[in-house]
Amino acid sequence: MTALTVGQVAAATGGRLVHVAPASVVDGPVVTDSRQVGPGSLFVALTGEHADGLDYAATAVASGAVAVLADREPSGPDGPLPAVVVPDTTAALGRLAQAVLADLREAAAGPGGSGRRVVAVTGSVGKTTTKDLLAQVLGAAGPTVAPVRSFNNEIGLPLTVLTADAQTRYLVLEMGASAPGDLDYLTGIAPPDVAVVLAVGQAHLGGFGGSLDDVARAKSELVTGLAPGGVAVLNADDPRVAAMADLAPGEVVRFGFADTAQVRAQGLRLERGRAAFTLAVDLPGRAVGSAEVRLRLVGEHHVHNALATAAAALVAGLDLDTVAAALSTADIRSPHRMHVVDRPDGVTVVDDSYNANPDSMRAALKALALLARPDGRSVAVLGEMLELGDASLTAHDAIGRLAVRLDIALTVVVGAGAHPIATGAAHEGSWGDEVVEVPDVDAAAALLRDELRPGDVVLVKSSYGSGLWRLGDRLIAEGRLPDGQDADPDGVLT
Repeated sequence: MTALTVGQVAAATGGRLVHVAPASVVDGPVVTDSRQVGPGSLFVALTGEHADGLDYAATAVASGAVAVLADREPSGPDGPLPAVVVPDTTAALGRLAQAVLADLREAAAGPGGSGRRVVAVTGSVGKTTTKDLLAQVLGAAGPTVAPVRSFNNEIGLPLTVLTADAQTRYLVLEMGASAPGDLDYLTGIAPPDVAVVLAVGQAHLGGFGGSLDDVARAKSELVTGLAPGGVAVLNADDPRVAAMADLAPGEVVRFGFADTAQVRAQGLRLERGRAAFTLAVDLPGRAVGSAEVRLRLVGEHHVHNALATAAAALVAGLDLDTVAAALSTADIRSPHRMHVVDRPDGVTVVDDSYNANPDSMRAALKALALLARPDGRSVAVLGEMLELGDASLTAHDAIGRLAVRLDIALTVVVGAGAHPIATGAAHEGSWGDEVVEVPDVDAAAALLRDELRPGDVVLVKSSYGSGLWRLGDRLIAEGRLPDGQDADPDGVLT
């Protein structure tokens, strides 16, 4: 965090100071959770559906917060609290991040500045994994800031920006969209130097009127929001993404398997579900040549995430050998994202329960099929995919059919919302005990406790709101945690 006076915070946000001196210095983290407050913090009191941040303002100040950013004057048991009062706290948080980033960029561009690159990634699938890869690859070349978990919306993105300081060389940002205009807002806060678009799919389809073309238009806001001189990094294998090249204000770099891609994967092979390939690059002036990559991530679908990362890193100034080596050592960092654990009892758990949409669900099932061992079974535990609108029934039905076609030995369907998965499996030709429906996470845990045996590989996959992350935690803890001890994945953004 760059140190600011409270007066500077007020100037950036258009706020007024209450019971605090303008010269008071904010040199600690900017946070929205009073439990994360430390000395010198700025506590942002958000008003949400279930909680009012002002209820925690006194606790925040007692813990060391210099001031509270709030939409009304806060007070505690001992009287008024120091504050910057604004009309809209969320909008003020965005304006503060915008101002801080602009100052950091100006300083980096001046005499003695080391340069700074903002790399933003969006897409219907793969955003968080690609963000994690970018953080590790770019981190090999200089100080890098990236979001924790999936901080990709109007609250999480500014909080990430505000963790950057004068030493930060690369700022990686994940940008999510659940409706048109979301990315326009986020790029207004942090215009990217490198804009990565991964794919256009059915995630949050309900927020886009059920149209993939509308999803594509929303994702293209990342490209049109590029900073001057910025580069668009586009998936050459997704026609809707490739078409965004026409909207790019400057240079375009393509990645994928297509001949038009300047960053390609050649000689792809899979080794127990993990991809290895030759990274072939044709970017004159930046990098030309090839290098071997052996991913530690499970699933062929991660190849596109790795190629996107490589293309963005090369554009940002890294050399090919550094990129290939970093990709080959990178791991999943965010919780519940294709997290593979070999339990002592011989069961392998693949926990991908943080989020789900039809594209990521298909990819996870294919990865499960590849991971299945001759001495065990493939087991898919599937919950509801949320925010699909009118496409929900058809999408869930298709997943059930795919599970049968992939010869998944046992599919456990959790919750009423996921019922069409079971229906689709039955229509595709499943019968007997191959598909089991259970009402909730507890029932699923009880079933699997009795059902799983050494050699089995079990996938847990659903949208976050379906709650299967709790089951993922239980299975990784060998199937049993004391009642009430489920560990929250420490993140609520999708």
